[in-house]
Amino acid sequence: MDIDSYFTTKRRRRVKLIYNPSAGAARLAPVQLTDVVSAMQAWKLTPEVFLLEPGSDLPGMVRDTLAQGIHLFVACGGDGTISAVAKAIVGQPATLGIIPAGTQNNIARALNIPEDIPAATAILRTGRRTKIDMGKVACNGAETLFIEICSVGLMSSVFPSIDDIQHGHLNKVGDFLSTLVTSAPSEIKLVFGNGQEIHETGHAVIVSNMPYIGRHYQVGDKSAYRDGLLDVLLFADLTKMDLLGHAMRGTNLCDSVDPRIRHYHVREIDITALPPMPVMADGLTLGEDPVHIEVQHHTLAVMIPPAQEVVLSTQETPEV
Repeated sequence: MDIDSYFTTKRRRRVKLIYNPSAGAARLAPVQLTDVVSAMQAWKLTPEVFLLEPGSDLPGMVRDTLAQGIHLFVACGGDGTISAVAKAIVGQPATLGIIPAGTQNNIARALNIPEDIPAATAILRTGRRTKIDMGKVACNGAETLFIEICSVGLMSSVFPSIDDIQHGHLNKVGDFLSTLVTSAPSEIKLVFGNGQEIHETGHAVIVSNMPYIGRHYQVGDKSAYRDGLLDVLLFADLTKMDLLGHAMRGTNLCDSVDPRIRHYHVREIDITALPPMPVMADGLTLGEDPVHIEVQHHTLAVMIPPAQEVVLSTQETPEV
């Protein structure tokens, strides 16, 4: 599409650009930010830049930005950045735009948003606005939303060291191995919204709102982010080496034939374990179970590609 001809009669639009200078290859941040701003300006978008740093007041920024009449919030970073911005704007008259610049970019992958900066930026103008689901988790008297994943057990324990390793901190390999060796299985109890109970021994439960997690492991149907259900994967009786093997092979977990990987579709679920296991939602540590998790259907407005057609699978796992 020719930008000049498309926007001959278009007015400039102010947007809020939330940029994480630590996402992906941090050393490229200055050049990358310049590229993002230039791409936006080419589409007659006027970005007001907000650098996302530790301690940033995202809710306050959102309130101030909305008061200025700006309603499009563009998250430029990885999945953690997108999750943080999504939680800050959900429930507000605001729309999320995404320019992926992280290590995995699973959320952008699920929404068919390309990692190429000009192509992702074009969607902010030529794409369509749609509503997607989020998850809500209650743990230790507190509630928080998540857009990608809530994990209970071993995945939560090893996430900090794996995240550090992915960002080049190879000195954290020892922490990862230590956690892996010392982690013990728990007696896990799942209670679904319809009252059905599952009791198993295992190391981990994953509750996902997006079809991809980790290193692009597929855990749900491609329409998972808007089907009104959460994908629950219970890893029952798998040894730690079995779990590690699945991770190393990049297994498509949603179609796994391993009977020890149980896959459910639910609207809500309660998880308890003995001994208790750590809980994490989109990289945020919440403490230990018990935990209640439920879907928030079509609660977040986001820009996606214009030609994207959402087709629900005819072979989805039934809701339980």
